[in-house]
Amino acid sequence: MARKTGSDGRRVDSGAAPLAELWRGGVLESTHLGHAVICDAKGIIEAWGNPSAVIFPRSSCKMIQALPLIETGAAAERRLGSEHLALACASHEGAHLHVSKTGRWLADLDLTEPDLRCGAHEPADREERNRLIRDGEAPCQLHNNCSGKHCGFLTVVQHQGWGPDYHEIDHPLQRAIREATSEVAGEEISGWGIDGCSAPNFALSLEGLGRAMAGFANAKPGQGARAEAMVALREAMMAHPELVAGEGRACTGLMRAARGRAAVKTGAEGVFIGILPERGIGIAIKAVDGNHRASEAAIAALLVRLGVVEAGDPQVSRWLNPVLKNWRGLVTGEVRAAAGLV
Repeated sequence: MARKTGSDGRRVDSGAAPLAELWRGGVLESTHLGHAVICDAKGIIEAWGNPSAVIFPRSSCKMIQALPLIETGAAAERRLGSEHLALACASHEGAHLHVSKTGRWLADLDLTEPDLRCGAHEPADREERNRLIRDGEAPCQLHNNCSGKHCGFLTVVQHQGWGPDYHEIDHPLQRAIREATSEVAGEEISGWGIDGCSAPNFALSLEGLGRAMAGFANAKPGQGARAEAMVALREAMMAHPELVAGEGRACTGLMRAARGRAAVKTGAEGVFIGILPERGIGIAIKAVDGNHRASEAAIAALLVRLGVVEAGDPQVSRWLNPVLKNWRGLVTGEVRAAAGLV
């Protein structure tokens, strides 16, 4: 049965707990507050802060937004592979790797870059950004970190024969995504807003997001179409961490460190999720101040807590306890995950 989030969860800062700390010269300088939940198939196992806090999951929920890609039969019709599915869940760096693969995907649909509705921005990948400058080229929509998700959207639209403005809230695709979000979260949608890529983003409680990720973690082949889609998406993310984010990013590094035991995904404004299939566990994190260094430290700490990564792994310690340096390269401090998380 769907559960309606109570009004006490509408203030995202209500009841927040420490997620990460900044230490300088042996003195605690700053503390990032937020919320975190660990859920299994039955509900919350552990929680910090307020699980009822209503948040926008932002890009952390792209695997939910990709469910119609598989459930409508669009992915099968187009014979999409695991790389396509990983890109559908990605917030990528806009590196040549990402741009070339999303460009080929569009071409295979007999579509071109203007068919996307995500907008253009400079790639985060320095090599590709420098190439654009040298060649006098402007970034295009394929450089948008959400271009893979939007290629997935267009694949569904083409398969279903729907109209081209798939980013509109009343479009059949967005109605299907809203329904899927409510179903996997086990609660009514609390509202919606427009994401950075122009697509709707549906608000839900942190607990609901954790339940949704636990659903992805517990899905098994043979349990029905929804479970098959969940398995395919989480496995694609773990198989291609370099496509989900990119070199030097927390998502990619932590999934490599987990070695197939966890799929993780960041979202703007300090959101992070984890899917742990071996443990049947889902994780959801929200930093109240929207700072990504807090959510990155928190997800690394919880992955260590749950035994899927080692704290001493360089790919983990980089996010768990990142060292801060000034412009001269001098070590000035460090970020630490809050003691209660580790």
